[in-house]
Amino acid sequence: MHVENKPQGPAAVKRKAVSRTAARPTFFEVLPPSVLAAVGGLAAVWILGQVTGHPINAVVFAILVMVTLCLVKVPVIIALVSSAILGGLQAGLSMEETLAGFNDNLLSGAQVGLTYVMIGALAVALSRSGLLELFAQWVAKKTTAEERAVSQGAKWGLFGLFAGAAVLSQNLVPVHIAFIPILLPPLLGVLNRLRIDRRAVAVVLACSMSASYLLLPTGFGAIYLNEILLTNVNEFGAPRGLTATPDMAWRAMFWPVMGLAAGMLTAVLFSYRKPRDYPQLPQTDQLSAARGSAGSENAVSLRPFQLIMTLIAVAAALVFQIAFDSLLVGGMIGFLILTLAGVFRWREQDDVFTQGVLMMSHIAIIITVASGFAGLLNATGEIDPLIAAVGGFIGDNTALGVFLMLFVGLFITIGFGDSFASVPILAPIYIPLALEMGLDPLAAVCLLGASAGLGDAGSPASTISLGVTSGLAADGHHDHIRDTVIPTFLHCNIGMLLFAGIAVLML
Repeated sequence: MHVENKPQGPAAVKRKAVSRTAARPTFFEVLPPSVLAAVGGLAAVWILGQVTGHPINAVVFAILVMVTLCLVKVPVIIALVSSAILGGLQAGLSMEETLAGFNDNLLSGAQVGLTYVMIGALAVALSRSGLLELFAQWVAKKTTAEERAVSQGAKWGLFGLFAGAAVLSQNLVPVHIAFIPILLPPLLGVLNRLRIDRRAVAVVLACSMSASYLLLPTGFGAIYLNEILLTNVNEFGAPRGLTATPDMAWRAMFWPVMGLAAGMLTAVLFSYRKPRDYPQLPQTDQLSAARGSAGSENAVSLRPFQLIMTLIAVAAALVFQIAFDSLLVGGMIGFLILTLAGVFRWREQDDVFTQGVLMMSHIAIIITVASGFAGLLNATGEIDPLIAAVGGFIGDNTALGVFLMLFVGLFITIGFGDSFASVPILAPIYIPLALEMGLDPLAAVCLLGASAGLGDAGSPASTISLGVTSGLAADGHHDHIRDTVIPTFLHCNIGMLLFAGIAVLML
């Protein structure tokens, strides 16, 4: 059938033109005022230094640019690369020397990033096994059956469950945040009936995940404590006579982790102990029923062989990690065992591995680029002058220096939301400065580890915060900023900052 195109009148043409014009973004939508103010502020700082004859230190300038760009939502990788280039040029290096200083240090970060990718693949494979879903179903049914008689016991049992699962997800069963969207949605109906404030759950999850990798040297803790923290401490401490051993890492981080525990208990016992009501929408009940009710057609069931092989895969990953001191090898062995066990079809293993790569690729690339950034800071040759200047400013007031450095670490980690990537950025300055202030080697390790760890829980962009929200907001009644970011920032970071500061001064 032929449709005749009728000529359009002036009014129709005008309406289309208006529609096209309205669709175009305005100048301030392309460049928001916050971005213009940030760029203007950085330019003003640089110009002021040039005019007064006291150019800003290249290391300070690079970090200032990096944090500012992150805060105005520039992608973290672009912020790191661009700030590294500007820092190198500010130090008087040529563009070729700047890029060489950046590229020469990417290898160490790439090695850690590859480990992250392998653990991501293992996490996806474990989620395919259905073990976590089966556990969530059991908890939901048991809690629902007992909640009327022992509601308080069920409440504390759930808090213990969330804390235990969070610890296991970072160490024994290193699935990181992958367990949250599997474990939590089936339990939202139970949380609603028990009138549990989800902000308390958010704090428990965030504090427990942070505490486990900051203290326990297995799984992600092995990456943070051994492959990142100790490596950077020895790299920048060796020229000044500092050599850190593996046992120093967990000893140094014990008291900062106790600060996390104190913040978690404060949230549960005081801040969010009052009952809170949430609308019981149909999708919550449907979600719980679909994934946790007895007799549901969608309920997960595991064959005994698959269950046994999944547990063997978890144990093998841990054994091989310890035996070869390599989380990469442990993760690979665990993945291969799950493949051979038939947890997923042979032809699906490439898809499962790719999903793991996608889950961890962002943080792996950030860690790699952050290593290049740290190498560039070292190549500028302006770290020693900065240390001398800061040491002169602090004088004999070591407490002022310690808390100032902790605040700076908190500020930087919040900027791009990852404590693992913060270590190589802070280490070139913090380790020499800590030794310059006369701190004990154990205190220096504590200062660097805690400064980088601050802000991971509570940053809007961190994987921990985003993972917590993904589980608690499954029914649409949990806000990322108000109910996850603010509560976790206050309870996780304040306690850790105070305990870490006191520990550094006492060690």
